[in-house]
Amino acid sequence: MNIRFSFVLLVLFLNACSFWQTQPSTPAETVSAPPPPLVAAPVCKCPEAAKAEALKIPDYGLLKPAQWSDLDGIAKDDVTKAWPAWVLGCSALKAKPAWQAVCNEADQLKNPSKSKITEYFKKNFSVYRATNVDGTESGLITGYYEPVIKGSRSKNDQYRFPLYARPDDLITVELASLFPELANKRVRGRVVGTKLIPYYNRGEIETDNSPLQGREFVWVDDQIDLFFLQIQGSGMVHLDNGEKMHVGYADQNGQSYQSIGRLLIEKGELTADKASMQGIKDWAKKNPTKLRELLNANPSYVFFRELPAGLPGPLGALGAPILAERVVAVDPKFVPLGAPIFLSTNLPFTNKPLQRLMMAQDTGGAIKGGVRADFFWGAGNEAGKQAGAMKQSGKIWVLLPKGFQLPKPALNNGQ
Repeated sequence: MNIRFSFVLLVLFLNACSFWQTQPSTPAETVSAPPPPLVAAPVCKCPEAAKAEALKIPDYGLLKPAQWSDLDGIAKDDVTKAWPAWVLGCSALKAKPAWQAVCNEADQLKNPSKSKITEYFKKNFSVYRATNVDGTESGLITGYYEPVIKGSRSKNDQYRFPLYARPDDLITVELASLFPELANKRVRGRVVGTKLIPYYNRGEIETDNSPLQGREFVWVDDQIDLFFLQIQGSGMVHLDNGEKMHVGYADQNGQSYQSIGRLLIEKGELTADKASMQGIKDWAKKNPTKLRELLNANPSYVFFRELPAGLPGPLGALGAPILAERVVAVDPKFVPLGAPIFLSTNLPFTNKPLQRLMMAQDTGGAIKGGVRADFFWGAGNEAGKQAGAMKQSGKIWVLLPKGFQLPKPALNNGQ
């Protein structure tokens, strides 16, 4: 089957921002209660020139050597609360040679004290300061959370809106296999004849005669809650039989993300200060006949999978469960996935410092740049309020095992 030829034509003729995507584990952007207003970012941001500049930088090439003494506030942090997240991360990291020794040593520490944990990190890790392309050291810190919605394994009058598993006919092509300069880029589509064409959009999927019939694995009771579940990328479903089901990101249809909050503002339906998750939900209740048209304006569609029962949290991009308030999503081009980091920012709603040892165990489509993090607040409405209000400036330091290979400009002991 000559997919390569038709695929190249797609790359040439389709708009880059609607077709080129990086794989998110977390969603394009967190949205929740005001402030700030909901303006969810698309997966790909134009102009491409800025992205091309970032692609020229070697992986982890913006990390600069630093000192443990630079971590202002770490002495006040209760690092024992970060330790369980680190141990969970090591379950995935120990398969990588650079992390094996430090993770094996971590396995030997049973319920370590704060001083033992601090000693462990000082002994085994070098400190690096995260920077941006322009050399600055501050960046945007946002938040995300795990939605909790009601559902059933069987469709009925109350539970009518399905979550779909990844379709068998969804094709993903890594662009780097054809164009090395497009590393970490991919296209998704479906094959018709000998051509790869864009996959079904939201409007085509969410119909009475959906092409995905038979891929449903759970139904939920609220259409707009399902939409926001797709934005977050993972969540918990409280089933009508009393069970709790974690669902996680399985894939995406390759269509570009369009912010419905921005669209409502542009149409004069909502003001910017009301375009929060709750504001959009309120609008939906008042305008049920307009809701389908609004949702279809975002052609992007996320597919889910049921996660194993009993997990302490949703699965992050590292492949390990992530824990509330001790995990961040980062850009894995600039921060090694799984690395401990020290985050210095402020709590939402206040100017109170938020200075914590965290684990970089997740990624997100809108989390791009050397100093950029998405703070995981946990599950439920309160976590959603914190996540939606978090739009802070912050700094990041990255802890890497001594001897970790970095590009030459950043290669230094760092102690």
